[in-house]
Amino acid sequence: MNALNKQLIFNKFGFLGNDLISEIEKFAYTETIKSKTEILREGQKTKYVLFVLKGSVKVYSLNDGRELIYYYVRPNESCLMTFSTIFNDYISKVYVVAEEDSDVLQIPVSVMHNWLIRFPGINRIFYQEYDNRFSELMNMVNEAVFHRLDKRILNYIKHQINVTGNHPIKITHREIATHLGTSREVVSRVLKKIENEGEISQNREGIKILVSNNVSHV
Repeated sequence: MNALNKQLIFNKFGFLGNDLISEIEKFAYTETIKSKTEILREGQKTKYVLFVLKGSVKVYSLNDGRELIYYYVRPNESCLMTFSTIFNDYISKVYVVAEEDSDVLQIPVSVMHNWLIRFPGINRIFYQEYDNRFSELMNMVNEAVFHRLDKRILNYIKHQINVTGNHPIKITHREIATHLGTSREVVSRVLKKIENEGEISQNREGIKILVSNNVSHV
């Protein structure tokens, strides 16, 4: 575990005391996971609770071959769906995939179960995560109900730029369609319209929000 990851772990868990930090160093380990690597499958037994130190991880389910994306786990965040399996026979209800090259802290679920009893303050971390995820869900519902598709697509692109730090961002029309619950053909038409209106540019490097648009506000 390198010095940077140790600092990130201390920033996340340090308020719970040195005893827990020592336990993390003893039982947890970090792994660099390549982009698009599947970490966990639906129905698979969960072995670890995941915390992202660097990169991002996508959590989703599949319905008739179509993805339903629940959320992305970003640096200094945990995967709540792996945590929740502690209370449900350790069986995963979701797929977890690295969205980009990512450093992930992995804590065995049996160890985490024990920590919930020995270090009850750790629950504060997960209560905060639940609150964040619920807020994201409410925002997603609000967008789906009240916003036009062109605005939703533009907001999604801006969000992905903010999450990954890549601008332009390489993302396919099919990926956008999958996330927003529409078809690739519809996304392609809307992106062409947005491009003609001067809000984005598209080329081999990816999709770029033009300078006149503020990326960081999303």
